[in-house]
Amino acid sequence: NGGPTTRGTASLTKWLGKGKWDVIHLNWGLHDLKGMADRPHQVSLEDYEKNLRTMVVQLKATDATLIWAATTPVPEGDMKPPRSDADVVKYNEVAAKVMTENEIQINDLYAFALPKLKELQRPANVHFTPEGSKALAKQVADVIGKALAAE
Repeated sequence: NGGPTTRGTASLTKWLGKGKWDVIHLNWGLHDLKGMADRPHQVSLEDYEKNLRTMVVQLKATDATLIWAATTPVPEGDMKPPRSDADVVKYNEVAAKVMTENEIQINDLYAFALPKLKELQRPANVHFTPEGSKALAKQVADVIGKALAAE
């Protein structure tokens, strides 16, 4: 769990280490947009964009093929901590702008999960059922597999 982009910007050098990466499939957002007792979001939309831009520079320096995973939907219900799907859409739009500007492929897990949300996701919970996790894992593995085959 990479947590919010603030943790990502602080930890990315350590996480990347000194190894060579062929493909990096990445996502931040769900922790950034969660509501906090003292503010509407853990990381504001403006800081989210700034943090993504900072990390993209570092990630592009690896020469790996980068794939951004859009944040999955938040279902209706009383979330603890509070989150809303409207915020997911806003944060995904900002991320898509940053990734498109940097020519980074987008694995749209939001669009993948949304039509099957009731089957894949736990009610009033950002986490997925075991079957939902398998479906998301297959989608991610398929996209990474295609990227590796193109290497």
